[in-house]
Amino acid sequence: MKPVAIVQQVHHDTPDFFADFLTEKQIPWTLFRMDQHDPLPDNLDAFSGYCMLGGPMSVNDDDTLPWLKQEMALVQEAIRKDIPVIGHCLGGQLISKALGGKVGPVPMPEIGWSQIHMPDVADAKRWLGGESTVPLFQWHGEGFSLPEGARLIAKSPYWAHQAFVIGQKHLAMQFHCEVNAAKVRHWAVEEQSEINAVQHHESVQSSDSILASLEKSIPESNRIARHIYSEWIQGLNR
Repeated sequence: MKPVAIVQQVHHDTPDFFADFLTEKQIPWTLFRMDQHDPLPDNLDAFSGYCMLGGPMSVNDDDTLPWLKQEMALVQEAIRKDIPVIGHCLGGQLISKALGGKVGPVPMPEIGWSQIHMPDVADAKRWLGGESTVPLFQWHGEGFSLPEGARLIAKSPYWAHQAFVIGQKHLAMQFHCEVNAAKVRHWAVEEQSEINAVQHHESVQSSDSILASLEKSIPESNRIARHIYSEWIQGLNR
């Protein structure tokens, strides 16, 4: 089958469990690294699906970071051609903006393990399972609105728009369900100054607390991500 295109924005926000899951399912994938100036494909005809990862930049920096406009153009193409799209954090925001939504600062940044709540609707059950609340990792200071036609499937106490679906195959997420222990440990240690700067918000978990929770939280995150990704790959053109 055609590979899944994965766009990595920066060196420290890697595909991790998403790539591991695809490999386990014997689904090929191709990584495009914006931090290494890889050219994005002109179109998605050679790919079965399209994934965008996170990054510290804003989607509204698309005038100074022109590849963001290219990524959003590929989102629009994927929606037109019914090629499944999935976005993690910045990737979810890119989906929203590409489809006419807005992205801007949230009242309270979210960093650390967050309780994600699902409304009692069929889409949420399909994509996230039957649980009403699941713990997933967050690191964002901006959030997306719901573009026209989007259906909300997840929220948190601090930001209502945590995930939405478009049609039957396309998923935008504000949270990071792709994380593994190495990435979260790197962020908690190497980016501790960013955590400390917003530690006064109740929506921000301390670096020490994040690190202490890894042994318990990562397997749970992987379990939830497996459900999400298992649903997403059903739409791939095999």
